Amino acid sequence: MTAGSGAGPGTRLMHVDALRGFALLGILAVNMALFSSGFAFTGIADPAFDSWVDNAVEWTIFFLFTMKFYLLFSFLFGYSFTLQMDSAERKGTPFKPAFLRRLAALFVLGIAHAVLLFPGDILATYAVLGLILLAVRNIRPRTAMILACLLTVVTTVAMVLVGLSGAIATDPASALIEGARSTEALRGSAGQVLSEHLKTLPWSLGTLAVQGPLAFASFLIGLALGKHRALADPAAHGQLLRLLQWVGLPVGLSGALIFASFGGTHDTLATAVGYATAPLLTAAYVATALRIFSSPRLRIPTEFLAAGGRMALTNYLTQSLVCALIFTGLGAGLIGELRPGTVLLLTLGLFVAQLLASRLWLRLFRYGPVEWVLRAVTYGSWSPTPAAARTSKAAA
Repeated sequence: MTAGSGAGPGTRLMHVDALRGFALLGILAVNMALFSSGFAFTGIADPAFDSWVDNAVEWTIFFLFTMKFYLLFSFLFGYSFTLQMDSAERKGTPFKPAFLRRLAALFVLGIAHAVLLFPGDILATYAVLGLILLAVRNIRPRTAMILACLLTVVTTVAMVLVGLSGAIATDPASALIEGARSTEALRGSAGQVLSEHLKTLPWSLGTLAVQGPLAFASFLIGLALGKHRALADPAAHGQLLRLLQWVGLPVGLSGALIFASFGGTHDTLATAVGYATAPLLTAAYVATALRIFSSPRLRIPTEFLAAGGRMALTNYLTQSLVCALIFTGLGAGLIGELRPGTVLLLTLGLFVAQLLASRLWLRLFRYGPVEWVLRAVTYGSWSPTPAAARTSKAAA
């Protein structure tokens, strides 16, 4: 796994893997907060946690993490798509059939994940959007960037109109009843937990309409930059990275301030502000992270983040498994009992543990276990997982 300008075709780039590892932290922070309360999908905050500390933690998650990190994962999905196309071309193998098998596997994993562990799954949405990405794979980079901007604008305007119309206004009284019912169901037996997940599944599928347009816009940006191999040597784009920071941080953080202060995803108009500004903050996060990862003094933490990123799918699903065992009746059943501050500490602890475990695993194997299964389905080869010590070839 190599980084730097000398990286050739098929060589892993440590800073790209580290970006995936960084994204895992934001995804976990948002998802663990959702796991910890039965009010996650009701449209209102959990009334059991109303102290100033609880509110400050929720505000912080909205401000720094919510709506930013799934866009980062989406961008990397689009970027990796171009690497997979190049890999197939180098090997002289058909790309489309292999990628369709990959999407089918992701969709199955996503639905299973939503039913068994967490209704907030994103994998099934990625699988559906991946079909569109495949259809437009020959689009010019400039056109892809224009379409991404148009999608962002149209989605923002649509959300503003929905908010002004009051079409999806939440009834607080009904939400209180639903949240209490959901909490008890998720705290119950395994059968009750699965039944509640099935009940919430339409919400999960609804993420295609809610998160889908911005996720696909990020796909397109990743596709455009991937065609230019923009991440192959971040040092060569220092001026652009600084520009993204100078523009993205003030605008993105200002939008995040409004988004978090006016209710986050509990409020439609605040969500519209998030739609408009989260992509800029995500871009600034990417620029800042790439500059940090290039520092020799931070090579060791960057390597740990990269290890987590190389096993991103395994770690994503493991996060949900651990959260399900902590919060639902599949395990300890602590939903609604741990305060947001405690949940945030658990988030950090689990993330560090995953980075350590990933580093140890990759000393023995080239791929994470779920990554190996996905590759096996994609390429139709069920050979044993190769040892990490062997020479690594392309891994998109």
